Amino acid sequence: MKSSGNNPPASKIKATGLNLWYGDNHAIHDINMDIPENKITALIGPSGCGKSTFLRCINRMNDLIENTRTEGTIEIEGKNIYDADVDEVAVRKKIGMVFQQPNPFPKSIYDNITHAPLKHRLIKKGRACDELVASALTSAGLWDEVKDKLHSPGTALSGGQQQRLCIARAIAVKPDVILMDEPTSALDPISTEIIEALMLDLAEKYTIVIVTHNMQQARRTADYTAYFHLGKLIEFNETTNLFITPKEALTESYITGRFG
Repeated sequence: MKSSGNNPPASKIKATGLNLWYGDNHAIHDINMDIPENKITALIGPSGCGKSTFLRCINRMNDLIENTRTEGTIEIEGKNIYDADVDEVAVRKKIGMVFQQPNPFPKSIYDNITHAPLKHRLIKKGRACDELVASALTSAGLWDEVKDKLHSPGTALSGGQQQRLCIARAIAVKPDVILMDEPTSALDPISTEIIEALMLDLAEKYTIVIVTHNMQQARRTADYTAYFHLGKLIEFNETTNLFITPKEALTESYITGRFG
């Protein structure tokens, strides 16, 4: 975990008055939160507390769910991604997403990396693709393990390797932000350790927001931690402060295991 230093870091993502409903279910309530640039921010809390819903607000994936209504704003570098003139597909292109279960495309390792950049015309076939594949897989700590089998199926890799492939795939479109929803919950301890080390390296270049049920993982990796409860943001602080001297009784009860 990196120190935040004496000066507060610049904000990358700013949520203001954010509310979301699934039909009549008011899932998240009036979230106000500044997520710092080039830091790892962890979202913790009991199941169903709204943390994954909030994560999906950041790249507008909730728009894909019927009868969903959002109020408030999420600004990324000063632009509200919910403005009428914003294309949600373009938003998702700039915000990478890594899911709980590794989900490589049923394609080769090479094609997993190049699919989206080619589709969005970020690169052309040939040498540019080759260089992108090598760069993305190197950034994801996977190059040395797969460089001799780039045209083998991505689905043939181990679970931990598949998850790193998914991270490489997210990096390949040169996002501003990487969102991770329980990225290690389906992995063994060794793969989890590799992914956590990778996250720390990636935070040098990217703003990372991770949902995790593993509070030790939050303590190990996150610069900042937000505690959610019943759709509300209860506390947001530097990780060390939140775990050692929580300001809210609800936060203390959760991190000490009294509920959740």
